[in-house]
Amino acid sequence: MLAVAALSACVAGPPPEIDTTPPPLPLEFAFAPDAATGSAVASLLPTGDPAFQDLATLALQDAPTLAQAAARIEQARARAAGAGANRLPNIGANASVTGTRTNPAQFGTNLPPGISIDTEQVFYGANLTASWDLDLFGRLRAQERAALARLGAATVEATAVRNALLAEIAGSVIDWRTLAARQDALEQDLKAAASLARLAGTRERAGLSPGFDRVRAESVAEATRSRIAALATDRARIAGRLVALTGQPAQKVLDLLRQTAPDPAQPPAPMTLPSQLLANRPDVVAAAANLEAADADLAASAARRFPQFTLSAALGLLAFDLGDLFDEDSIVGNVSGGLVAPLLDFGRIQAEIDASAAGKQLAFANYRNAVFTALGDAEAGYGLVAAADRQLAAASREFASAERAADLADTRYQAGLSDFLTVLEARRAADASGERVAIARGQAERARVVLWQALGGDQPTSRSTSQ
Repeated sequence: MLAVAALSACVAGPPPEIDTTPPPLPLEFAFAPDAATGSAVASLLPTGDPAFQDLATLALQDAPTLAQAAARIEQARARAAGAGANRLPNIGANASVTGTRTNPAQFGTNLPPGISIDTEQVFYGANLTASWDLDLFGRLRAQERAALARLGAATVEATAVRNALLAEIAGSVIDWRTLAARQDALEQDLKAAASLARLAGTRERAGLSPGFDRVRAESVAEATRSRIAALATDRARIAGRLVALTGQPAQKVLDLLRQTAPDPAQPPAPMTLPSQLLANRPDVVAAAANLEAADADLAASAARRFPQFTLSAALGLLAFDLGDLFDEDSIVGNVSGGLVAPLLDFGRIQAEIDASAAGKQLAFANYRNAVFTALGDAEAGYGLVAAADRQLAAASREFASAERAADLADTRYQAGLSDFLTVLEARRAADASGERVAIARGQAERARVVLWQALGGDQPTSRSTSQ
């Protein structure tokens, strides 16, 4: 009757159904190029820069963030191994020596003649035990599936950490090269401003212009020197960031950054489809794995409503004298089967099922959020590349025009056909445009790194989660 009552728990029904339909994606990106460019996602990184290559190699070997990710993978692997081991029999062995002493008075004083009580005894025993949960309703199998799914999520999340690390290093190297280009532009501006100040001084000494012209030209030169000096602050910030990212001393980082780099390239944005984000983005793949784990958790919680069947056995030796321990009569053993099932738990299991169902709903919400975050990042990445390229082209045209205007104003001033204020304003416009070109070029390179990471960067390494 108790077995029938226990089995009645099985009529509680399956776990609740939760809709996890994948969110629909558009057929193409709105900001993607209109035609195929033939470029690859990997080309978006500054792989031709030796500083990036060396710093990335060092970071992948010893970066603190990657060490953390690797530890999380090993932690998840150990839990998966433990969940798999729970499905196998548990075999153990033990040995014991037990001594007892009893008080004969506890048996009374009216013992039959010739009968005595041995008040001191020593027991010698050795046993081999085994127990096995048959897992007829799949609770342990579901727990193993959940652990394996979380192992897969941890592995893919490590890829996301790696991609973020490479993107940060690439961005920092690009910022460093941009500072160098800005300094070159500012030094050219300083050279032109100093030449203009010398010309104004010569004309002042010849009585052809007031001394105020020289003072204004010198003030422009000093402003340029101040902007050059301010670049040191950004260099220190970039070096410190690279130290944290790579785990290398600052001097080594600086030595690598001083390597000569080729001219920056702006490869066209590669053509991809929104659906490819589901397989290429590590955060989306990890969210899908976590959703799979949450589904297995719900199945394991629901299986707790069913009976649990356990087989156990013991085979051992028991003797009252050490010399008799291995006699045939010392062999003892037992075999048993057990059934445990909930009868009245007052809602404990149902509460656990409800919590697992809510966890699955949360995992699906996280998955949808990861999908739309990936879609938004990719759209923004394509848009940034297109906008940065247009900005760079406009800045280059502005620089060429401003330089021609400055040269023309200088020629007219030397010929006495223009006043000094016109020359000074033309020079200021040309000076600012040269630095803007350097900044725009750096933004165009950085936009490509953003797009590289948005499209998934390096693809996750596929491996069997059963490993």
